Amino acid sequence: MQILHSSIKKYIKMNRAKILLAWIFFSPLIADAQLNSVEKKVVAYIDEHLPETIELLKKTTDINSGTLNVEGVKKVGDIFGKELEKAGFETTWVRLPDSLRRAGHLVATRTGNKGKKIFIIGHLDTVFEPDMPANPFRMLNDSTATGQGVNDMKGGDVIAILALQALNQFGLLEGSDITVYFTGDEERAGHPVEVSRADFIERAKRCDVALGFEGASGTNIVATARRGASSWLLEVFGKQAHSSGIFSERGGYGAIYEAARIINEFRTTLSSEKYLTFNPGMIAGGAEVNYYENKASADVIGKDNIITPSAIVHGDLRFLTAAQKENARIKMKSIVANHLPGTSAKITFYDGIPSMAPTEGNNRLLSLINQVSMDLGMGQTKAGDPGARGAGDISYVAEFLDCIDGLGSIGEGAHAPGETIHLKTIPFLSKRAAMIVNRLIQQ
Repeated sequence: MQILHSSIKKYIKMNRAKILLAWIFFSPLIADAQLNSVEKKVVAYIDEHLPETIELLKKTTDINSGTLNVEGVKKVGDIFGKELEKAGFETTWVRLPDSLRRAGHLVATRTGNKGKKIFIIGHLDTVFEPDMPANPFRMLNDSTATGQGVNDMKGGDVIAILALQALNQFGLLEGSDITVYFTGDEERAGHPVEVSRADFIERAKRCDVALGFEGASGTNIVATARRGASSWLLEVFGKQAHSSGIFSERGGYGAIYEAARIINEFRTTLSSEKYLTFNPGMIAGGAEVNYYENKASADVIGKDNIITPSAIVHGDLRFLTAAQKENARIKMKSIVANHLPGTSAKITFYDGIPSMAPTEGNNRLLSLINQVSMDLGMGQTKAGDPGARGAGDISYVAEFLDCIDGLGSIGEGAHAPGETIHLKTIPFLSKRAAMIVNRLIQQ
């Protein structure tokens, strides 16, 4: 049934019974699930409070919170903070220096000594800045909605919040030690990250387990590993001379040929290594090159009868482990050093987001999550392909504690106009999140 409306709130009010029936039908039957009596109450609570959760999703999606929209990010943080307070958390806002031009982070805590210490990760910002075309929350049909950041990752945030509110309703958070950390600049971290992620990392270090609510790849897929991301800048130099002397001892090969040799050898030498990728995102060369790193742009002057004296290439490097990153850098440096006649070059590497490497601890978490999924009647949960995911905030803390990511919402088109979320998956994902947290507390 196509839904045409001007207000999602009106739609929910008029169709509450239908929505509940549809969601409950999609969700596993409580009678068939291997849950204890209190867990069954949590499941029922989540079903009953889905309309309010969708309204919360709409409300926050309709607030532009592009990373650079400081006020918008704070508004979303204020709304989510009040919801977390309803779950018995104390909230605080972590401010960042004005020089970083970022809003800061929302942190909610409960302190206790029962079970595992849990670090829950989300983010408030989106890639959509205020000057981009507006895309408010709207229903496309009875199961799909669109909106800026509706899936990445306001959908994941509301799933985590609903799970915690459900657990709190039945006293299951008593004595727990949980930190909920919603960053305000995941999509474009403030630099230096040693400052923008300092508090984030320090709080994570005192925990045992990190649960990331970035978008899920499917109802039965989670991330036990994520690739890291870094960048590199290649600067190439040649002898400026008349083009008639190209390839000669006097003229050499020029900067553009040398740049082409280097990036092609990157491809032929390293491209077959699993989980390792490197992409030259921009190349410029000529008689004169001015590169503006902050604007990711370059001005070039050149003629076809001049051997080019200058070229630059800017690219990324993605990797599954720190060792893979370092080994790739060594090979790339060796390739750069093998110059064509009459040229020279240097490559500079810049660290970005580290990787979330696969570990035995992460696999143990996966086993727990798999059991929860089975108990909810939804079948086995497996680890997804690390190569299919980008980098995320959880990677900053992956070396310190056991981690699982991809516990958030499911949709399509993240980071693009028309981003969508599949609303009928929210019940199971919220129930799974609640059961994961509850069982970690009971350990």
